[in-house]
Amino acid sequence: LAGLILGAASPLEPGLVDLLFAHLRRIGPTASYATAQDNNHGTSEAAALFIGGSWLERMGMPEAAVWHRSGRVLLESRVQRLVQADGSFSQHSVNYHRLLLDTLSLVEVWTSQLGLHAFSPKYRSRAAAAARWLRAMVDPVTGDAPNFGANDGANILPLSDADYRDFRPAVQLASTLFEHGAAYPAAEPWQAHLDWLGVAPRDRLVDRPRATFDNGGIVILSVVGARAMLRYPRFRFRPGHADALHVDLWVRGENLLRDGGSYSYAAEPAVMDYFVGARGHNTVQFDDREQMVRLGRFLWGSWLRTETLLAPSATADGSTAGASYRDAWGVEHERTLFLQPDRLTVADRVAGFRSRALLRWRLRPGAWRLNGARATDGHHQLEVAADVPIVRAVIVEGWESRYYMKRSTIPVLEVELGAPGTVTTEYRWAL
Repeated sequence: LAGLILGAASPLEPGLVDLLFAHLRRIGPTASYATAQDNNHGTSEAAALFIGGSWLERMGMPEAAVWHRSGRVLLESRVQRLVQADGSFSQHSVNYHRLLLDTLSLVEVWTSQLGLHAFSPKYRSRAAAAARWLRAMVDPVTGDAPNFGANDGANILPLSDADYRDFRPAVQLASTLFEHGAAYPAAEPWQAHLDWLGVAPRDRLVDRPRATFDNGGIVILSVVGARAMLRYPRFRFRPGHADALHVDLWVRGENLLRDGGSYSYAAEPAVMDYFVGARGHNTVQFDDREQMVRLGRFLWGSWLRTETLLAPSATADGSTAGASYRDAWGVEHERTLFLQPDRLTVADRVAGFRSRALLRWRLRPGAWRLNGARATDGHHQLEVAADVPIVRAVIVEGWESRYYMKRSTIPVLEVELGAPGTVTTEYRWAL
């Protein structure tokens, strides 16, 4: 990155040449391990081989050509395997998606500045699809996005004054490079990436992205001023979080129903379990266990599969979508969303559990008060009803982690059912 900014063709100091050589000599022999992860290890290390190898080759080291060539081949194969046709990435994570996209953008700028042979049309089409995916997740007013999936604080292109959770700079750069258009108007901090890297801005705004990303299990409902996102299980690659049928709700740029995040990969097991498991998401937990079998820090067994999918549809009143799954214990969970300009209605049909089903709604911070199964903070209201008796409804203190190694408390509404049935939640933000 420093080389791009200072001029990649400039002569290198001997110390930097030695440093690059040492890194590439280590990365090359372990490429098979990086590939086996089916995640950003493969794309990041392939990019390192390609960029570093081509740079050293240009600086008069012909032996670096093998790193240059192997990096290109590996990056082509990784992108075409790990990025699906709709732009979904293998890691099921908004922040790791940014890491992928910034890596591909860096490679693209490097290729152009050094006059190297362009990558294949299929590679570039997958990169463009990945740019559209992230653009669909990002709130255009704040630049923030749902806290889906693993988040270890990675941000390899910190070239603007934008907050770490502002994803617009990455989207603007990738859209310009791979979609040949701007995601946002040219002003504001997100333009700094293009300025630093010498990328010419585009006047044409790209089209609005799609609402369904079935390869990765995400559907987005939109009405004026509000968006709801539903996660459903589509696991071609190993899942990082047990977050099946999680819902994120955003209204006028504010995250009202929110994901817990990751906090830390090295926290004590109970804390890690909280963030990656059902308690860290807006979904239903059955019989005090997780949705899948925990096999290790980064591995789940008994992967869930979506049984039915209600494709998004719009009417004069609002937009609706839904999905269902059956887990390894025979439990069934079907969730349907109906988003309107002033409310979100969620219907959960649950069956097959032994003792209890626990519905959680992770609320925005505030002084929420509970009356029966109705909660309010004086501005918004969330009310729960069921066709079977509600065993209990209580607001407890939960955690969220918007930044790695940082956590804060939020109110969480827990509603318990002791028998199969349908529970309906209505969240109103226009009281």
